[in-house]
Amino acid sequence: MSDTMEGKVVLVTGASSGIGQATALALSKAGARVAVGARRADRLKSLAQDAPGEILALELDVTDRQSVNDAVAATVERFGALDVLVNNAGVMLSGQILGADTTEWTRMVETNLLGSMYAVHAALPHLLRHKGAVVQISSTSGRTASAASAVYAATKFGITAFSEALRQEVTAQGVRVIVVEPGFVATELTTHITDPAIQAMAKSMAESMRTLQPQDIAEAVLYALAQPEHVAVNEILIRPTDQTR
Repeated sequence: MSDTMEGKVVLVTGASSGIGQATALALSKAGARVAVGARRADRLKSLAQDAPGEILALELDVTDRQSVNDAVAATVERFGALDVLVNNAGVMLSGQILGADTTEWTRMVETNLLGSMYAVHAALPHLLRHKGAVVQISSTSGRTASAASAVYAATKFGITAFSEALRQEVTAQGVRVIVVEPGFVATELTTHITDPAIQAMAKSMAESMRTLQPQDIAEAVLYALAQPEHVAVNEILIRPTDQTR
């Protein structure tokens, strides 16, 4: 699939590390022109150097609607179009509900859920014009909630609901909506957790299995995008073989 995205223009949010970074590199290798956005814009420089194709690095805060609008506008100005949006930006601040720091709830809702909504809203006119695609990087937590992950799961369930409504609105106009739900992936996501006990539990769970790698998720994204226009892969659930739930 070395040239499956030849000439396509893609915007990837949360591209400074992990799944976003791996997806941006895979898309570039497949021939896409890629705009990458993240708050940690300094990390995007090395990504641009490693990518085989043209990369546009953008400082992007998905919780800020103007920042999102500006990123979409800059992508279209640079490349003349926008064919695919990959919504990957997210944080996981797991913890018990009792005694929670509710500012962490706000941060998760604003980043994971509202941020992806803002990006879809800004990108959709361009995606409709080019019969493009929206890729939502969700989680197994968007299917099954668990203790200490209530709000994170709520944001991921929200992404699923939003994506299905979006699909029904735009599929007849040629825009494909793809939800990718990874299980445990070897990224820095769990390092965001501020509760030491919960962070240790997450680390222990990850160490108990052969976790997925960011590249595994990138390949799933490429697979879905590489299908013929009449084929819509709307949902991909991908877990480590060793993960039981």
